[in-house]
Amino acid sequence: MAGINDTLGHSDSFRRTWDTARFEKMAKEKEKADKDKDSKRGKAGAGATTERELLKRREYKVDLDSKLGKSVVVTKSTPQAQSGGYYCNVCDCVVKDSINFLDHINGRKHQRNLGMSMKIERSTLDQVKERFEFNKKRKDEEKKKYDFEQRVRELKEEEEKLKEYRREQKKARKRKERGEEEDDLEAEVDPEMQAMMGFSGFGAKKKKA
Repeated sequence: MAGINDTLGHSDSFRRTWDTARFEKMAKEKEKADKDKDSKRGKAGAGATTERELLKRREYKVDLDSKLGKSVVVTKSTPQAQSGGYYCNVCDCVVKDSINFLDHINGRKHQRNLGMSMKIERSTLDQVKERFEFNKKRKDEEKKKYDFEQRVRELKEEEEKLKEYRREQKKARKRKERGEEEDDLEAEVDPEMQAMMGFSGFGAKKKKA
């Protein structure tokens, strides 16, 4: 009983009394310790924020279509990454639809886990000029590529027209050669002999009246 009375205070009437001075001192020490802990935590958080990289452009294409239309059997032993939906290996979480998945990977929590803040680098005037120059060169290259492809199509069309023209010329020569052969054959046969034999001619031509 002596130990309890030392903590709570002495009492001869068996009523509990408190050592207010001691408990007040303990409360102040605890409050001071909490403030020190919060200040250390705040400094650590501020330091981590300043050490984070600026927000960077994503260098890969987000896969949203590979699992469309596919069925997945999910059991209790199925890993979280294969339980359906869209799995984020950075945050170790599953998002059920593509819209929320895009919101997640573009959100603050995901970027913090990647070691980046939500701040972006401010472009300088030279960087803007370089970007304009790059876009201009890319458009010129696309135009040249289009002109080249168009020229190839035109050459193919001209080649087809030339082949068709040559085929028609060849057919015309054959028709002309067949007509000359028939004329030569008719010239070699004597007209009187044709009349005696009852032939008006070997060709397909008919005489006009």
